[in-house]
Amino acid sequence: MSFSSLALNQCLTDAVKKLGYETPTPIQLQAIPAILAGKDVMAGAQTGTGKTAAFALPILQQLLSHRLMLGPIRALVLTPTRELAQQVYKSFLRYAENTPLKVAVAYGGVSINQQITTIAAGITILIATPGRLLDLIAKGSVDISQLQTLVFDEADRMLDMGFKDEIDRILLQAPKKRQTLLFSATFDAAIFKLSKHLLDDPVLIEVSERNTAASQVEQVVYIVDSDRKRELTSFLIGSKNWHQVLIFTRTKQTADELAKEMCKDGIQSQSIHSDKSQGARERILAEFKQGKTRALVATDVAARGIDIIDLKYVINYELPYVAEDYIHRIGRTGRAGNTGLAISLMSPKEEWLLEAVEKVLDSVLLQQWFPGYEPDLTKHYQAAKRPSKGKQKQHARKKALGIKTTKKSK
Repeated sequence: MSFSSLALNQCLTDAVKKLGYETPTPIQLQAIPAILAGKDVMAGAQTGTGKTAAFALPILQQLLSHRLMLGPIRALVLTPTRELAQQVYKSFLRYAENTPLKVAVAYGGVSINQQITTIAAGITILIATPGRLLDLIAKGSVDISQLQTLVFDEADRMLDMGFKDEIDRILLQAPKKRQTLLFSATFDAAIFKLSKHLLDDPVLIEVSERNTAASQVEQVVYIVDSDRKRELTSFLIGSKNWHQVLIFTRTKQTADELAKEMCKDGIQSQSIHSDKSQGARERILAEFKQGKTRALVATDVAARGIDIIDLKYVINYELPYVAEDYIHRIGRTGRAGNTGLAISLMSPKEEWLLEAVEKVLDSVLLQQWFPGYEPDLTKHYQAAKRPSKGKQKQHARKKALGIKTTKKSK
């Protein structure tokens, strides 16, 4: 089946053909007809399977069909991060290249004045982060009262980042009668609860088993002591001559330190996280995409905003505290049908984090040792034998009260 069979305007099918899209992906085959039919949609699919086109193309088709070319804003796409907002914006621009439709993007970290000027010139589609959108509404620069389509892209991440209050405030400004689309790579109880609040009799689309990682991504778990993770990371990249490697850490401090140390190892590395200015983040991402930076060390702020079709390697230097983020991290590779490799480095103390990931995946990931970097099991066995601080306090309290403590019989 081709894109032309989905009742899309010729200029849209020409645009996707120019981009090299030959046939629609499963999520596009199911979502595009439902959206064109005016249905609310709740859709889940693995990252890298074409979710953006699945909602962008039918939105553009609807606007072209009704000849709604310039303001007021008719379609709004909300994203949790600046990087994802930029990514979605660029996709809309490519798809709408041969149309008179105008698209704008708005996010924090940069001057709001240029965004106000662009919006004032007349647009039909706005991609925005919740905080900056509310700033623009407060200034009277954005009116969404005539909105026809509202999209929540990566809605689960919005909840993780605490955007629930902002979402509620935005909904007060939007018309009650509208089409609402909710897209995400993972679904959980919180998302289904939110969907009942947002959607009206939605079409539920799941093109793969819920909360699964991309099948074309090979997943490897190496058990290694924490103090040797950096050494193993540099060895893997250097000895295997990998380029464009995306590395995830849990904290900004660890990201900065790891990038600095890897540079000393001879691997050109940079870090990216929310403390970096927007200009710095854009420059760092551009240099990584151009191949000037060999390894990019990122916190989860980048997990859903980096779209490099040929990215082959992801390393979880630290497993995430939010297990669902694992899926989004490794989803940065294996995109658009390509294969990828995702390596997770786990110290023996972090096994509980892997268990949480496996629970979300509903599968067990094989743990192995990398030759020359085997963990010091003697050290960990001795640490395991030592009583916990809680047990030590309990023992001290009994001793102070004159209560005899006895060892458990084996």
